[in-house]
Amino acid sequence: MRYYIAGLHESGAQRLKRRHVMPRIAREEAERALCRALLALREEKELCDFLRDLCTPAELEALCDRWQVVPLLLQGIPYRDIHERTGVSVTTIGRVARFLMGGYGGYRVAAERLGWVAASKGESADERA
Repeated sequence: MRYYIAGLHESGAQRLKRRHVMPRIAREEAERALCRALLALREEKELCDFLRDLCTPAELEALCDRWQVVPLLLQGIPYRDIHERTGVSVTTIGRVARFLMGGYGGYRVAAERLGWVAASKGESADERA
């Protein structure tokens, strides 16, 4: 078991929070195992139930917030307009836009498979902010 500093105690002393830290290889295998579990689910309801079991309500809300801005970014809607429509913070919108344009490609693959319109080649999502 390893520990990391979580914050300051009222006395000013550092408080330790327990956290098991897995080696990088074990973390990567755990991530792959989670991906295999997601791929094993065949129906939308199965996946929804799995996500509700896996995530706290706040974690699921954060995932939904990120995903709901993807089609709006692909349509070229400015960050502020997306924020006004969805309530998602401009910071989160910017993070999604960065990964949509230059991340691992997961947002784009999912959006393409859903048949959503691809972003225009001329203006980047960051320039629309």
